[in-house]
Amino acid sequence: MTYSFLQHYWCFVVALLGAILVFLLFVQGANSVAGSLGYTEQGRRLVYNSTGRKWEFTFTTLVTFGGAFFASYPLFYSTSFGGAYWLWMLILFTFVLQAVSYEFQNKIGNFLGPRTFQFCLTLNGILGPLLLGGAVATFFEGSNFIIQKDNLLNTGAADQLSTFNFQLSISSWANASHGLDALLNPWVLVFGFAVFFLARTLGILYVMNNVDDEDIRSRGSVRLIGAAVPFLILFVAYLVHLLLKDGYAYDPATGLIFMEPYKYLHNLLDMWYLLIILLIGVVLVLYGIAIEIFGRPNFQLSFFNSQLNQGIWPAGIGTVLTVLALLLCSAWNNTAYYPSTADLQSSLTMQNSCSSEFTLRTMFYVSLLVPFVLAYIIYCWRTIDKKKITSEEISNAHHAY
Repeated sequence: MTYSFLQHYWCFVVALLGAILVFLLFVQGANSVAGSLGYTEQGRRLVYNSTGRKWEFTFTTLVTFGGAFFASYPLFYSTSFGGAYWLWMLILFTFVLQAVSYEFQNKIGNFLGPRTFQFCLTLNGILGPLLLGGAVATFFEGSNFIIQKDNLLNTGAADQLSTFNFQLSISSWANASHGLDALLNPWVLVFGFAVFFLARTLGILYVMNNVDDEDIRSRGSVRLIGAAVPFLILFVAYLVHLLLKDGYAYDPATGLIFMEPYKYLHNLLDMWYLLIILLIGVVLVLYGIAIEIFGRPNFQLSFFNSQLNQGIWPAGIGTVLTVLALLLCSAWNNTAYYPSTADLQSSLTMQNSCSSEFTLRTMFYVSLLVPFVLAYIIYCWRTIDKKKITSEEISNAHHAY
């Protein structure tokens, strides 16, 4: 295992966690449309109990994503999480608000009333995917930060950042907005809203699959069109923009960062396997949406269950593949994955921001336990979703949201 292999490996692991996180945002997406999807008070409870059994997976994946970034690419962690802290604090605040709202909306003695906490769940359902999508878009559009190269050279290696204060002495934000300025970039907003409508689409597909209620399923088919159409328009618009824009490339021999026309298009052509993954992912997402709107075709993908309301699985797998390909496209093939709009040479690459070879190698052996963790998550997921949620169940359950 060479140093370069370990850098690429951990970039893949972080990208995979990010892709899974985007899929799990179906919890936020369903909550954002719970009022119209459920319509009645009992219908809303069915939606919240469906998503309430999965919100821990989303929150845990978000924390794991941040932890993996900190361990493998500490300079990114100190630059983004330490510099753009207003953006990340808003994201974390909405997720904490979500956890509190689930537990307290129907608690005895809740003087604020269930509607207050349901409003907070809706707020998280809108702001969570929108802000996370905006944060991911900065991997392509850039952020306004500066790296103090003298301080970095004096440390000897990026992973010697031992204290939070010392990390901040290396990187600093170039303005007082601390991350919120990214939302002034219209293309960041386009990508953010694309992720929001994707989360809403996945959320509707999941609830239709997980809840045994004909009224919700019939409403879901209509709401699905209202979420899928804006998603497709925004995603295609951003993908065309991405393939035609100048990208941030670097010379691995000198570390010099420069602008390259059609960089991300070149990445997909050079790394044809990522292009194939991207195309397969897009097709699966479209397939998952189409079978719920238009019904199943005479020919079906044998890999997926032939029962009704199973569009969440091809769409979910397609989401993971699509996001994985895009995130790897932002970092592999000598690409600066976190560009700086304030100082081009401050942009972060896999070479200048990763941990030492010893750290990456040690974590590699630890990561061999990940398949066992994933197997446990799949087992728990299947156990929780083995039986569809019904009105009778949440009326008689001792612990229901």
